[in-house]
Amino acid sequence: MENEKKMIGVYDYTVILTYLSTISGAIGIIITMTGIGHPYGGAVFLMLSGILDAFDGTVARTKKNRSDFEKEFGAQIDSLSDLICFGVLPVSIGIAQLRINGAFRDVVRGSGNTAKIWMVVLLLSIAAFYILTALVRLAYFNATASERAEQKATIGKEYFTGLPVTAAALIFPLTLIVHYFTRADLTFFYFWMLLIVGVLFIGNFKIPKPGLKVIIFLSAIGAVEFVINIYILVTNI
Repeated sequence: MENEKKMIGVYDYTVILTYLSTISGAIGIIITMTGIGHPYGGAVFLMLSGILDAFDGTVARTKKNRSDFEKEFGAQIDSLSDLICFGVLPVSIGIAQLRINGAFRDVVRGSGNTAKIWMVVLLLSIAAFYILTALVRLAYFNATASERAEQKATIGKEYFTGLPVTAAALIFPLTLIVHYFTRADLTFFYFWMLLIVGVLFIGNFKIPKPGLKVIIFLSAIGAVEFVINIYILVTNI
């Protein structure tokens, strides 16, 4: 009877960073898809999710007596969180850019510009494709967990297949930074980046799993981008 009164799930420190990353991603989606939102606000939360995600596994492994259920639960919510933060949020940022430059508004009001309507349809198709590839990449990652463990035991090193979805936390904020400082309208370029990155997600190539030093280095780059995007956001509110 005692077990029936408990909530399902895990709620200790091993999953706190994953939960915080999910909350960050959800807030980023909300603020980019509403009237109060802004692409650079979404980018800030995207990078915050990236920083939190970079260290959630390290924190979880500090608990030496984790049960098999806790390990499996942690792996599953990590992928589900990644889909929200690095699959849906980057697309939401792109949609926010379209809202700002008026592409959606003109179509909704019936501008009669067939070319613009088809361009919006194309960009939305790219957005949907990106989310789908992120989903496939994460599902493949989970489905090949035993293969990677065997590989690590055999050769002492683990490899990822395809570009990890967390790379989105560095790629798309950088695109926005270039967009701002060059004063060039890179909205369409942003969507082409979604298409390219989506293809890389499902590409059949190997990438070594980064060690702690590489993770710290990438996190430092993300921190710099984080500060720059906050500066851009604050100066444009």
